[in-house]
Amino acid sequence: MIKTIEYIDGVVRMIDQTRLPLEKVFVDCKTIEDVGNAIRTMVVRGAPAIGVSAAMGVSLGAESIQADNFDAFYVKLESKCSALAKSRPTAVNLAWGIERMKRVTLDSKNLSIHELKQRLKKEALDICEEDIAANKAMGDFGQTFIDDGNTVLTHCNAGALATAGYGTALGVIRSAVNAGKKIEVLADETRPFLQGARLTVWELMEDNIPVKLITDNMSGFFMKNNQIDVVVVGADRIAGNGDVANKIGTYMVAVMAQKHGIPFYVAAPISTLDLSLNSGEEIPIEERSVDEVACFNNKRITPEGASVAHPAFDITSNDLVTAIITDKGIAKPPYTTSLKQLAGQ
Repeated sequence: MIKTIEYIDGVVRMIDQTRLPLEKVFVDCKTIEDVGNAIRTMVVRGAPAIGVSAAMGVSLGAESIQADNFDAFYVKLESKCSALAKSRPTAVNLAWGIERMKRVTLDSKNLSIHELKQRLKKEALDICEEDIAANKAMGDFGQTFIDDGNTVLTHCNAGALATAGYGTALGVIRSAVNAGKKIEVLADETRPFLQGARLTVWELMEDNIPVKLITDNMSGFFMKNNQIDVVVVGADRIAGNGDVANKIGTYMVAVMAQKHGIPFYVAAPISTLDLSLNSGEEIPIEERSVDEVACFNNKRITPEGASVAHPAFDITSNDLVTAIITDKGIAKPPYTTSLKQLAGQ
């Protein structure tokens, strides 16, 4: 299994996803600031992977703090956490990972500072292992929606590289293959960062799962010609009503899937739910550098001075989502009820 993130010998080691597939290079983060920069520059990306990285980053931040008592320690930790939380705004797992580490800190206030630091490291490692287990549970639930002989379309990269391991949407695909089903995957290239072309295709080829790369504007063609049976994508945040924030272009795929009667599934752990939000309209959409759109391989592909937009995510409304696959089970409409039930609320 691909190890996206590891926490060993006081270092958070992660695959540099900006270098794949041409190079497999690891980045060692030695401080919480290093982790924040890795998240911001997309060395690590994908909501679950960001959440795990954030938890490990908080542990690194705690290790660097010199304090004689808990109150002084917590003030410094909160400051470091606030800076880390600004790395990327859309993926709710970033805030989830940080807040979980802060809760553990408060619950452990009676420990010595040394013991507290050890407790936070253990929590970060637990979060990593829990994420892998959650992905495998999602895979088991979700593979029931994929039949032998199906062609599955996926968008962006919701695989092992987007998580601590195994993957969300690609975890569903892996579980279907492990169940003996012969399937083929169509992977959208996912402009402008090309997560589909660079990462999803690389992952699936590593696992010997048949995959074909298509450009983002080809999926309608394949749907109309009955060459796609099911769509499975991941999510960066899911509102209480089932609206889904995912990589830009997901909404377009969902609209076309509904038009052609193709089921559209979202695979995401419970930690990606944000039940505090009534709808996707409340989800902040990250605007990334326009150079990522205007340039390709460090060469400008549009005239100087051209106006360029770059929203990194879009919102797929709940009426386009057939079901949401979580590590706790399957949510179906009405999502306001089913998601709360799965989240234990």
